Amino acid sequence: MSIQTATPGATALAVAPGAPRPGRQRPRRKRKGVRNDGIWPWLFLLPLLVPLCIFYLWPLARTVYYSFTTWGFLGDAEWTGLDNYVRLFTRPDLLDALGNTALYTLIVFLNVPIAIALATLINTPGLAFRRLYQALFFLPVITMPVAVAIVWRMLYSGDFGLINQALAVVGIDGPYWLSTPGVSIVAIGIVGIWLALGLNLIIFGAALNGIPRDLYEAAQIDGAGPIRQFFSITLPLLTPTTFFISVLTLIGGIQVFDLIFVMLGTGPNAMQAKTLVYFFYSEGFIRNEKGYAAAIGVVIILLIALLTAVQFRLQRKWVHYA
Repeated sequence: MSIQTATPGATALAVAPGAPRPGRQRPRRKRKGVRNDGIWPWLFLLPLLVPLCIFYLWPLARTVYYSFTTWGFLGDAEWTGLDNYVRLFTRPDLLDALGNTALYTLIVFLNVPIAIALATLINTPGLAFRRLYQALFFLPVITMPVAVAIVWRMLYSGDFGLINQALAVVGIDGPYWLSTPGVSIVAIGIVGIWLALGLNLIIFGAALNGIPRDLYEAAQIDGAGPIRQFFSITLPLLTPTTFFISVLTLIGGIQVFDLIFVMLGTGPNAMQAKTLVYFFYSEGFIRNEKGYAAAIGVVIILLIALLTAVQFRLQRKWVHYA
């Protein structure tokens, strides 16, 4: 009878701490905080996911596909690869539309500091008729943009508009606001400020009410005046709201269409002040260039996504979350 003994190396391999024994599997550990609820979360998300896929993701996928096609008069689409994009980036129309869109967006961004200043003034303790002021500023928000555009088109009339008549009283010869190149997009941007001001003022007012009054009382004890309190307390604590409104303003500025369409129509005035979305509309619905218009739509989507991502990246440097 012979007795076999294990070698030292084999023994160490067999009993090494943490190593699984041959023929046995380590039981899986259940991660903390992870629940297995099965299909129930997806059932609750279904009312959101189905419309999102039908009305957003599917049209988006079709738009991307159509951007690589050229449409005939009978509605037949032919795959043409990158022809629409080559044509788009080699024509000056895209740069003109980008320039007008950028100028309009920059003008509309002026509503942010104006809304901060007005909201601060309206929220001054002891101010009378505060609700009345808020209601008056909010009225344009509940008014149809088309009605607003029609009224402002009459105000901007070069011959009979109230603005030029008021300027004539002080000896200024007002321009033709909606037909002068370079002036029309500025005039429409002013309307954009007026439209967005009421909602932004309400949002900033709510944010101001959320700032603890103790901070102002402590600043007064330390000898800080109203201006120092505004720049050292109010403005830093409003940065999350300012960031939120700046994101919405950027997206709204790039998507502007209704004001251009109603105030300038579809004539040469509109073409010299066309924005990106109006460029998309004119190519797709006036010139019937569906594939080319789809390429413009894809560029608009990518531009909004890129600039929004840049905003979220930069907000880490200037937004202060209390």
